[in-house]
Amino acid sequence: MARHRTLRRIGLLFGGLLALAVVFVAAGLKVAGVNLPWSAARLIGLAEADAAELEGRLRPVAGWQVGLYAEGLGRPRLMVLTGAGDILVSIAGSGNVLKVLADANGDGRADQVQPFLDGLDRPHGLALHGGWLYVAEESTIRRIRFDGATGATSGALETVLAGLPRGDGHWTRTIAFGPDGKLYATAGSSCNVCIETNPWRAAMLRMDADGADPEVFASGLRNTVGFDWQPVTGDLYGVDNGRDLLGDDRPPDELNRLREGGFYGWPYFWGDNRPDPQYGARPEAAGMDPIAPAHKFAAHVAPLSIRFLRHQLDPAWNGTALVAQHGSWNRSSKIGYRVVALRWHDGGSIEQETFLDGFRDGETVFGRPVDVLEAPNGTLYVSDDFAGAIWRMTPAK
Repeated sequence: MARHRTLRRIGLLFGGLLALAVVFVAAGLKVAGVNLPWSAARLIGLAEADAAELEGRLRPVAGWQVGLYAEGLGRPRLMVLTGAGDILVSIAGSGNVLKVLADANGDGRADQVQPFLDGLDRPHGLALHGGWLYVAEESTIRRIRFDGATGATSGALETVLAGLPRGDGHWTRTIAFGPDGKLYATAGSSCNVCIETNPWRAAMLRMDADGADPEVFASGLRNTVGFDWQPVTGDLYGVDNGRDLLGDDRPPDELNRLREGGFYGWPYFWGDNRPDPQYGARPEAAGMDPIAPAHKFAAHVAPLSIRFLRHQLDPAWNGTALVAQHGSWNRSSKIGYRVVALRWHDGGSIEQETFLDGFRDGETVFGRPVDVLEAPNGTLYVSDDFAGAIWRMTPAK
């Protein structure tokens, strides 16, 4: 109890420091495009990460169980599963990709964590396709030959696409291959809210597997980190982080059905096409017809990934989308810090329920989920860049 009270006091102290930072930003001082760097993110009232302690706090939805799969990873972000059952995971801020070896001995934990790639420029998105491992760095997408059976690489990294915008703001780049065999990539905005000069910012790109013929697939997406295709309909959905500094409860974060040529509002509109107070009255906004969200999340929950379930033994779960909510910083009381499930009903309505909770206790945070991965046997993995861990979820016995 004494430790818990101490953590709460630390949270209140640094919460006050964050409030001062927000005041400075609102006054016009630029702090990395209003995106806190990793060092600052650990000082916004968050407890010191302790994966072993957090394991006992996590609360999965009925019918599921959760356990610690790997720890001591640093800042694990996006994951991809190899044919051998190993997990490759990008490590934010370190320039590395790690290999988390599969649980061959059946104890529910990864057998080992090994270095895999290093010397990269802020690696984030990963994809396996056609015998290649693709890595999205801040300004470049590269690939290297990868043997799915042995888990070994060969040759050198080669550039697929250069010239992704770098600098202030959202630096992560996410990639995935669609059902059409094309490579899709997203790059967030350079700011909280502004007019971008580079059309590849706040947008989704589409290109051939070798990087040829890149084009803007969708725009007006402030920061769409996670996206996935519905396995039956083939519809593409992405989760988008709304702008900050409009108060605790607006604008909503969004789930968007992404269409070729679609415009999704940022920076001129948010939510159900409400004009932004700074940019909505600009002349160029007149006549725009943004596509409204398919589903609205609460403001500032920070959805970072979406994964449609495809391999569950219980067929009721297949087609459900799991969304990892990284959690708020620009809010007087914290929100998010959980994984939610989205279910589609006849007529297109979407129902949301909590799938994995317990990363937060009041204003004290113990973990921040980032990505969700599904194995062919239905096992789920959740990366956590605050506890430095990967969590494993299986149906309860």
